[in-house]
Amino acid sequence: MSVYESIIQGLNEAIEYEKGTGKARTAKCTVNPAPQFTSQEIKDIRLSLGMTQLTFAEVMGVSVKTVEAWEAGINNPIGSARRFLSVLKAEPGLLARANIISA
Repeated sequence: MSVYESIIQGLNEAIEYEKGTGKARTAKCTVNPAPQFTSQEIKDIRLSLGMTQLTFAEVMGVSVKTVEAWEAGINNPIGSARRFLSVLKAEPGLLARANIISA
């Protein structure tokens, strides 16, 4: 099946579903909550990546003061920062593979 045919098939399925004459394929997934990190865990993640606080802040998209506060236990990362930390902890090579950093 060509890409064109695949797109047409998908559009036809969407039209049938909207009209109530077709069934939609569904997939269920569970999103686990983003973990909390201690100040030491954040520092360990940064050090395992071989980064200074400045470089780590640039990768995380935050200020150096924010990284300093995380590592001092003054503030805690929230939202996407916690999720990104969990990814970096599990996949430290991701930054190079995604061309975020060049080694």
